[in-house]
Amino acid sequence: MQSSTDTSLRPDDGDAFRQALRSVQKRSRLPVVFGGQVCEGVLRLSQFAGVRTAALRGLGIRSAAGLGGRVLASARPASVADYEAARSITHDYDGPVSAEGIRSVVAVPVVVTGTVRGVLYGASRTVTSLGDRTTDTVVDVSRQLAGELAVRDEVDRRLRLQRAAECEPATPEERFRAEEVRELHAELRLIAQAVGDEALRARLCAASRRLAGLGSATPQPEVSLSPRELDVLAQIALGCTNAEAAGRLSLRPETVKAYLRGAMRKLDARTRFEAVVTARRRGLLP
Repeated sequence: MQSSTDTSLRPDDGDAFRQALRSVQKRSRLPVVFGGQVCEGVLRLSQFAGVRTAALRGLGIRSAAGLGGRVLASARPASVADYEAARSITHDYDGPVSAEGIRSVVAVPVVVTGTVRGVLYGASRTVTSLGDRTTDTVVDVSRQLAGELAVRDEVDRRLRLQRAAECEPATPEERFRAEEVRELHAELRLIAQAVGDEALRARLCAASRRLAGLGSATPQPEVSLSPRELDVLAQIALGCTNAEAAGRLSLRPETVKAYLRGAMRKLDARTRFEAVVTARRRGLLP
């Protein structure tokens, strides 16, 4: 997901997956190839070649479920000679697989810095062992794709660091003052949550918004975060872990994670760091 206001020129990763699958099909001569990317722990099948039906399109594969789920959980390649009769996998997705007429399947994870970012499949409609040569071909293409994604990630990381540096005060004294303002902003929001008087709470929240808007190039934010999402993000901006933020806000760590995930989605941010930087640029955080 990429914001329309983001100056990153990162291409669509889906195109890279499509190119990888074309390479798998050309090199392996398998009649069916497909795959997709992992989002929030679920593998979503989105790229196909050689399929005859729409049975697999958009299918969400859960960790440890089916062949793809096994690969997703183990981060290792796996194959079955006869999907319907295989005992090494669960059979959650027999319906879509059977509808496509697939029998023999190899699945290989696309692993970037230890994280499975997607899975590439090669398949045949006959019961046969696909063999090490076929598996090695898919593994080789997967590694090339992982390398491409790693390069794109590094470019994005450097761009974010550059933007963050541009937003940060230049001198040590200015940086110290900025941190003081950020800590005061977070403290005001903590106090506001503990105050029972609604009028006083509103005044404290208004004061925190004024602090957040100081020096912002966009004092009228285009994104509206909920009060709790902003509370969590303010603590993350101070360097708190989810557990530390939970302790300070009297929330459960999983609740903090949920609020942070919501804030990241609204800010179109892939990481905590990017969410904080984007919130500061929009005047939501000091």
